[in-house]
Amino acid sequence: MPTIADILDTARTRLVRADPAEAEAVMARGGLVVDLRPLDERQREGEIPGAIAIGRNVLEWRLDPASPNRIPEATGPAQDIVLVCTEGYASSLAAAGLHDLGLGRATDLVGGFRAWAASGRPVRRIA
Repeated sequence: MPTIADILDTARTRLVRADPAEAEAVMARGGLVVDLRPLDERQREGEIPGAIAIGRNVLEWRLDPASPNRIPEATGPAQDIVLVCTEGYASSLAAAGLHDLGLGRATDLVGGFRAWAASGRPVRRIA
């Protein structure tokens, strides 16, 4: 029976993971950076300016090109998407799930939001 570490390793074999500089470049090119963290965590630690907050429980419905609940910013399979969680674990699993929807350019941020903040990149504080 596989462990969560096995499942995570398998998910990551499907991804070309982004570091903070690459995630920043994705936003500059018009791609999406999606913050999966809950509101209370974003309030405590801040968020990436320009990132879109989408709860993990509705992620696939908001990004699936065929979903009637898709957000307008989600343009389809050719779009670069970088998912962000706290430290880069849940986001890897979620990105692999987006691959299953045909969003093969989805990936995640190595080290998550904490790596972004530690890199000295901008952090927006929210109330």
